[in-house]
Amino acid sequence: MNKIRKGDKVVVLAGKDKGRTGEVLQVMPKDDKAVVRGINQVRRHQRQSQSQEGGIITKDAPIHLSNLALTDKNGKATRVGFEVRDGKKVRVAKTTGEVING
Repeated sequence: MNKIRKGDKVVVLAGKDKGRTGEVLQVMPKDDKAVVRGINQVRRHQRQSQSQEGGIITKDAPIHLSNLALTDKNGKATRVGFEVRDGKKVRVAKTTGEVING
């Protein structure tokens, strides 16, 4: 079970986007990276094709999971722990002790 999953709200702890929040669009467990909407944006030159127009496009690049933290209901960063409740392994916010949905 991963601490950060697709759809989670996260805050950036380090890097050029430190302090910004966003939603996780994709998690890559083998690389320990995640793509977060609006975070770590890079500009790429794209060649024109039949389906897409050419030019400079902006897209979200992956960011390492160690630079991300889950946000609690107050919007502050929290660490994640695991507990077994009602026979199921669930993610728990360390700051509040509440179960994280999903």
